Amino acid sequence: MRRAAGRRAAGRAGAPAPGGSGNGIPPRLHSPVNGAPLRSCGPGLLSDGERRWPVVAGIPWLRTGRDTLREHAVRRIEEGDPDGAAAVLLADADDWWDGPAPAPAAARAALRAATLREAVVLLGLGRVGAYFLHRWSDPTWLAVLALTARHSPAGLPVLELACGAGHLLRELGLRGHRDLTGVDVVFAKLWLARRFVVPRARLVCADVTAPWPLRPPGSPAYVACHDALYFLPRKDEVVRRALEYAGDGGGVVLGHCHNALVPGPVAGLPLDPAGWRALLPGALCYDDAELTHALLAQTAPRPRPPGDLAGCAAMALVHGPLAPTAGSGGPASGGPASGNPSSGGPSSGVLSTDRPVPGRPLRPNPLYRDGLLRWPGPRWRDEYGPGVAAYLPGRVELSRGVLADARAGLLTPEVAGLARRRVLLDLPERW
Repeated sequence: MRRAAGRRAAGRAGAPAPGGSGNGIPPRLHSPVNGAPLRSCGPGLLSDGERRWPVVAGIPWLRTGRDTLREHAVRRIEEGDPDGAAAVLLADADDWWDGPAPAPAAARAALRAATLREAVVLLGLGRVGAYFLHRWSDPTWLAVLALTARHSPAGLPVLELACGAGHLLRELGLRGHRDLTGVDVVFAKLWLARRFVVPRARLVCADVTAPWPLRPPGSPAYVACHDALYFLPRKDEVVRRALEYAGDGGGVVLGHCHNALVPGPVAGLPLDPAGWRALLPGALCYDDAELTHALLAQTAPRPRPPGDLAGCAAMALVHGPLAPTAGSGGPASGGPASGNPSSGGPSSGVLSTDRPVPGRPLRPNPLYRDGLLRWPGPRWRDEYGPGVAAYLPGRVELSRGVLADARAGLLTPEVAGLARRRVLLDLPERW
């Protein structure tokens, strides 16, 4: 009876993986321990022949070095308690996290959260939660959008490493890209992505510094890693695997790589520009701050020699035949072109990420309350505040007409300008 209950309840925890093209569990999954193909061995369970792995909310949990946690989650699934398995995995964190784990009751309550902001509070995500909630406003996000617009995935399958709550995957999905996969080491981040941000992406919980459970697709792919690689040890191994996954004709994009030459409260394990370039010889290099400026100014960002980047706080690198998208960054390139809207590229009809999608409702940035800009906390203010996110005005007054146009997705010049400055945002419906 308990096994039968497990079969009936296997999809309850959070949101089950939707069906259809580009959804569900990624193909070609292999065990990160013994390399064997992973096969279903019951609802919510995969096996590599030696051990079983849980699948919760359609997300395979494939972290290594946590056997006790894995077995605990598997046992909960067997007992017909997928919510219990989810609560177990939601309490897991990466090695950099110094906050307390959510209590089991809070983790279970998060499964019933109606909004992203409610869920991050229940999960006790602290500064990481503030980052996820306000990622759509910060300068590094504008840099991601400018870089992605300049070097588009076009029709290639996308794999994002350390994808967090799926912000970039969502942006690409809104613009017609369908083959989207995200990997992160923290289940809670992926669960937020599944539930609130990008429900139709393939998601895998795994450590990209360990053997990858994903095999290269056998065709060119687009591999991205933004605002995360500086945290990881064994960067050379991660980049080598990314290049193998991308294959001939694919590309690797590394965004917001902190510069070890610039002093400041930088976490992680940053490299200097020469060190980053050594990971991707021949890569195009960009100053992260210039990418942000390019999006705001509607100009095309320009690559720079690594030797010119000694004073930049962070840099980005692009490797492979990801030619700059024609017209990206310019004000005249905002309209869709003819072609297949699901294939991507400058002639495909997939809109560039540096401008809103016409027809989608825009809302006032939640950082504004009663028209005044209020930072989510001192850490966010110190990192992104005045002098960095200067594009955010201290006070805004939005007329009823502008708000009506924004809600209707009408990109009038005023609405488009406010969206570019992040006063108006395309937020998830249940933000």
